[in-house]
Amino acid sequence: MSRDLEFPSLFQTAPHVCPYLPDASATNLIIDPNFTVDIDLYSKLLMNGFRRNGQLFYRPYCKSCRACESVRLPVLQFAPTRSQKRTLRRNSDVNISITKPFFSTEHFELYQKYQALRHTGDSMDDPDPEKYIRFLVDSNVESYFMEFRLNETLIGVSIMDRINNGISAIYSFFDPLLNKRSLGTFSILKQLDYAKQENLSFVYLGYWIESCNKMSYKINFKPLEHFDTTNPSWALRANDEETT
Repeated sequence: MSRDLEFPSLFQTAPHVCPYLPDASATNLIIDPNFTVDIDLYSKLLMNGFRRNGQLFYRPYCKSCRACESVRLPVLQFAPTRSQKRTLRRNSDVNISITKPFFSTEHFELYQKYQALRHTGDSMDDPDPEKYIRFLVDSNVESYFMEFRLNETLIGVSIMDRINNGISAIYSFFDPLLNKRSLGTFSILKQLDYAKQENLSFVYLGYWIESCNKMSYKINFKPLEHFDTTNPSWALRANDEETT
Protein backbone atom coordinates (compact mmCIF):
# COMPACT_ATOMS: atom_id res chain seq x y z
CA MET A 1 0.00 0.00 0.00
CA SER A 2 1.24 3.48 -0.82
CA ARG A 3 2.22 5.55 2.18
CA ASP A 4 0.17 8.52 1.03
CA LEU A 5 -3.03 6.57 1.73
CA GLU A 6 -4.70 7.05 5.10
CA PHE A 7 -4.61 3.45 6.29
CA PRO A 8 -1.94 0.75 5.89
CA SER A 9 -2.39 -2.85 4.85
CA LEU A 10 -3.20 -5.46 7.47
CA PHE A 11 -1.55 -8.87 7.64
CA GLN A 12 -2.57 -11.97 9.56
CA THR A 13 0.11 -13.96 11.35
CA ALA A 14 0.39 -17.73 11.28
CA PRO A 15 -1.03 -19.53 14.36
CA HIS A 16 1.39 -19.59 17.28
CA VAL A 17 1.36 -20.62 20.93
CA CYS A 18 -0.83 -18.28 22.97
CA PRO A 19 1.31 -16.37 25.51
CA TYR A 20 -1.62 -16.11 27.95
CA LEU A 21 -3.73 -19.26 27.82
CA PRO A 22 -2.20 -22.76 28.14
CA ASP A 23 -2.87 -25.23 25.35
CA ALA A 24 -4.28 -22.48 23.12
CA SER A 25 -3.04 -21.09 19.83
CA ALA A 26 -3.32 -17.49 18.70
CA THR A 27 -3.17 -15.31 15.60
CA ASN A 28 -2.74 -11.57 15.29
CA LEU A 29 -3.54 -8.83 12.85
CA ILE A 30 -0.47 -6.66 12.28
CA ILE A 31 -0.01 -3.34 10.55
CA ASP A 32 2.28 -3.32 7.50
CA PRO A 33 5.73 -2.98 9.15
CA ASN A 34 6.87 -0.70 6.30
CA PHE A 35 4.10 1.81 6.91
CA THR A 36 4.95 4.91 8.94
CA VAL A 37 2.51 5.15 11.86
CA ASP A 38 2.08 8.76 13.01
CA ILE A 39 0.39 9.88 16.22
CA ASP A 40 -3.02 10.31 14.56
CA LEU A 41 -3.03 6.78 13.17
CA TYR A 42 -1.62 5.36 16.41
CA SER A 43 -4.44 7.05 18.33
CA LYS A 44 -7.01 5.45 15.99
CA LEU A 45 -5.34 2.07 16.33
CA LEU A 46 -5.42 2.15 20.12
CA MET A 47 -9.05 3.25 20.05
CA ASN A 48 -9.73 0.12 17.98
CA GLY A 49 -8.04 -2.36 20.26
CA PHE A 50 -4.48 -2.43 18.85
CA ARG A 51 -1.23 -2.49 20.83
CA ARG A 52 2.44 -1.79 20.09
CA ASN A 53 5.30 -4.25 20.59
CA GLY A 54 8.59 -2.66 19.57
CA GLN A 55 7.93 -1.36 16.07
CA LEU A 56 4.99 -3.68 15.41
CA PHE A 57 1.33 -2.74 15.88
CA TYR A 58 -1.01 -5.67 16.39
CA ARG A 59 -4.39 -6.89 17.61
CA PRO A 60 -5.43 -10.44 18.56
CA TYR A 61 -7.42 -12.10 15.80
CA CYS A 62 -8.31 -15.59 16.97
CA LYS A 63 -11.26 -17.15 15.15
CA SER A 64 -12.54 -19.25 18.05
CA CYS A 65 -11.53 -17.06 21.00
CA ARG A 66 -12.41 -13.56 22.18
CA ALA A 67 -10.72 -13.77 25.58
CA CYS A 68 -8.41 -10.78 25.03
CA GLU A 69 -10.20 -7.55 25.93
CA SER A 70 -8.52 -4.21 25.32
CA VAL A 71 -9.06 -2.05 28.44
CA ARG A 72 -8.52 1.57 29.39
CA LEU A 73 -9.06 3.91 32.33
CA PRO A 74 -10.87 7.26 31.97
CA VAL A 75 -8.50 9.56 33.83
CA LEU A 76 -10.96 12.07 35.30
CA GLN A 77 -13.37 9.38 36.51
CA PHE A 78 -10.69 7.33 38.24
CA ALA A 79 -10.59 7.43 42.05
CA PRO A 80 -8.01 5.37 43.97
CA THR A 81 -9.25 2.78 46.43
CA ARG A 82 -8.15 2.80 50.06
CA SER A 83 -5.60 0.11 49.23
CA GLN A 84 -4.22 2.16 46.32
CA LYS A 85 -3.99 5.23 48.55
CA ARG A 86 -1.93 3.17 51.00
CA THR A 87 0.34 2.16 48.11
CA LEU A 88 0.89 5.83 47.26
CA ARG A 89 1.76 6.64 50.88
CA ARG A 90 4.04 3.60 51.15
CA ASN A 91 6.02 4.86 48.15
CA SER A 92 6.13 8.54 49.03
CA ASP A 93 9.92 8.23 49.33
CA VAL A 94 10.29 7.11 45.69
CA ASN A 95 11.75 9.61 43.24
CA ILE A 96 10.30 9.66 39.71
CA SER A 97 11.83 10.95 36.49
CA ILE A 98 10.73 10.77 32.86
CA THR A 99 13.15 10.29 29.98
CA LYS A 100 13.14 9.32 26.32
CA PRO A 101 13.79 5.60 25.73
CA PHE A 102 17.43 4.52 25.93
CA PHE A 103 19.38 1.37 26.66
CA SER A 104 21.32 1.12 29.91
CA THR A 105 22.92 -1.78 31.73
CA GLU A 106 21.16 -0.63 34.89
CA HIS A 107 17.74 -0.95 33.24
CA PHE A 108 18.56 -4.27 31.62
CA GLU A 109 19.86 -5.85 34.81
CA LEU A 110 16.68 -4.88 36.65
CA TYR A 111 14.61 -6.23 33.74
CA GLN A 112 16.48 -9.56 33.91
CA LYS A 113 15.95 -9.77 37.67
CA TYR A 114 12.24 -9.09 37.23
CA GLN A 115 11.85 -11.67 34.45
CA ALA A 116 13.83 -14.32 36.30
CA LEU A 117 11.53 -14.18 39.32
CA ARG A 118 8.19 -13.24 37.73
CA HIS A 119 8.29 -14.98 34.33
CA THR A 120 10.60 -17.95 34.83
CA GLY A 121 10.59 -20.31 31.88
CA ASP A 122 8.34 -18.37 29.52
CA SER A 123 9.23 -16.34 26.43
CA MET A 124 9.87 -13.17 28.48
CA ASP A 125 12.66 -14.82 30.49
CA ASP A 126 15.40 -14.23 27.93
CA PRO A 127 18.91 -12.84 28.64
CA ASP A 128 19.38 -11.44 25.10
CA PRO A 129 19.78 -7.62 25.28
CA GLU A 130 18.91 -7.27 21.59
CA LYS A 131 15.46 -8.74 22.21
CA TYR A 132 14.99 -6.37 25.14
CA ILE A 133 15.94 -3.43 22.93
CA ARG A 134 13.54 -4.47 20.19
CA PHE A 135 10.76 -4.97 22.75
CA LEU A 136 11.06 -1.86 24.91
CA VAL A 137 13.68 0.60 23.62
CA ASP A 138 13.01 0.66 19.88
CA SER A 139 10.04 2.88 19.11
CA ASN A 140 8.81 4.81 16.10
CA VAL A 141 6.28 6.83 18.12
CA GLU A 142 6.42 9.28 21.06
CA SER A 143 7.57 7.05 23.90
CA TYR A 144 8.88 7.66 27.41
CA PHE A 145 10.53 5.82 30.29
CA MET A 146 9.24 6.58 33.78
CA GLU A 147 12.03 5.70 36.23
CA PHE A 148 11.45 4.94 39.91
CA ARG A 149 14.36 5.32 42.33
CA LEU A 150 14.76 4.77 46.05
CA ASN A 151 17.54 7.15 46.96
CA GLU A 152 19.85 6.52 43.97
CA THR A 153 18.87 2.90 43.40
CA LEU A 154 16.68 2.05 40.39
CA ILE A 155 13.69 0.00 41.56
CA GLY A 156 11.35 0.23 38.58
CA VAL A 157 10.78 1.38 35.00
CA SER A 158 7.51 1.95 33.14
CA ILE A 159 7.41 2.37 29.37
CA MET A 160 4.55 4.47 27.99
CA ASP A 161 3.50 5.97 24.66
CA ARG A 162 1.73 9.27 24.23
CA ILE A 163 -1.15 9.61 21.79
CA ASN A 164 -3.74 12.30 21.07
CA ASN A 165 -6.17 11.43 23.84
CA GLY A 166 -4.05 9.58 26.37
CA ILE A 167 -1.11 7.32 27.07
CA SER A 168 -0.59 3.64 26.43
CA ALA A 169 1.05 1.72 29.26
CA ILE A 170 3.38 -0.54 27.28
CA TYR A 171 5.20 -2.44 30.02
CA SER A 172 6.58 -2.10 33.54
CA PHE A 173 9.32 -3.98 35.35
CA PHE A 174 10.52 -3.51 38.90
CA ASP A 175 12.46 -5.07 41.76
CA PRO A 176 10.45 -8.24 42.51
CA LEU A 177 11.92 -8.43 46.02
CA LEU A 178 10.11 -5.24 47.08
CA ASN A 179 6.73 -6.95 47.23
CA LYS A 180 5.38 -4.82 50.06
CA ARG A 181 5.64 -1.68 47.94
CA SER A 182 3.21 -3.00 45.26
CA LEU A 183 5.30 -1.32 42.57
CA GLY A 184 3.13 -2.60 39.72
CA THR A 185 0.10 -0.83 41.18
CA PHE A 186 2.21 2.21 42.01
CA SER A 187 3.45 2.51 38.43
CA ILE A 188 -0.11 2.60 37.04
CA LEU A 189 -1.15 5.19 39.63
CA LYS A 190 1.75 7.43 38.64
CA GLN A 191 0.96 7.03 34.93
CA LEU A 192 -2.59 8.12 35.74
CA ASP A 193 -1.14 11.16 37.55
CA TYR A 194 1.01 11.95 34.53
CA ALA A 195 -1.96 11.70 32.16
CA LYS A 196 -4.02 13.98 34.40
CA GLN A 197 -1.24 16.58 34.57
CA GLU A 198 -1.01 16.50 30.76
CA ASN A 199 -4.81 16.89 30.38
CA LEU A 200 -5.12 13.50 28.68
CA SER A 201 -8.33 11.50 28.83
CA PHE A 202 -7.30 7.85 29.00
CA VAL A 203 -4.65 5.41 30.14
CA TYR A 204 -4.71 2.33 27.92
CA LEU A 205 -3.71 -0.77 29.89
CA GLY A 206 -3.48 -3.25 27.03
CA TYR A 207 -5.29 -6.58 27.17
CA TRP A 208 -7.15 -8.20 30.03
CA ILE A 209 -8.07 -11.89 30.10
CA GLU A 210 -10.43 -13.03 32.81
CA SER A 211 -8.79 -16.45 33.25
CA CYS A 212 -5.20 -15.16 33.22
CA ASN A 213 -3.95 -14.51 36.75
CA LYS A 214 -1.08 -12.34 35.52
CA MET A 215 -3.63 -9.79 34.29
CA SER A 216 -5.97 -9.82 37.29
CA TYR A 217 -4.46 -6.63 38.74
CA LYS A 218 -6.06 -4.54 35.99
CA ILE A 219 -9.60 -4.99 37.30
CA ASN A 220 -8.55 -3.34 40.57
CA PHE A 221 -8.57 0.00 38.73
CA LYS A 222 -12.03 1.44 38.20
CA PRO A 223 -13.98 2.48 36.27
CA LEU A 224 -12.45 0.18 33.65
CA GLU A 225 -13.65 0.41 30.06
CA HIS A 226 -13.33 -2.44 27.56
CA PHE A 227 -13.40 -2.49 23.77
CA ASP A 228 -16.08 -4.64 22.16
CA THR A 229 -14.70 -6.02 18.89
CA THR A 230 -18.07 -7.43 17.80
CA ASN A 231 -19.71 -3.98 17.97
CA PRO A 232 -16.68 -1.69 17.83
CA SER A 233 -17.10 0.65 20.79
CA TRP A 234 -15.85 1.31 24.32
CA ALA A 235 -18.06 0.70 27.36
CA LEU A 236 -17.72 0.19 31.09
CA ARG A 237 -17.26 -3.39 32.19
CA ALA A 238 -20.51 -4.78 33.64
CA ASN A 239 -19.14 -4.99 37.19
CA ASP A 240 -17.99 -1.38 37.03
CA GLU A 241 -21.41 -0.23 35.89
CA GLU A 242 -22.87 -1.74 39.03
CA THR A 243 -20.47 0.11 41.32
CA THR A 244 -20.53 3.59 39.70
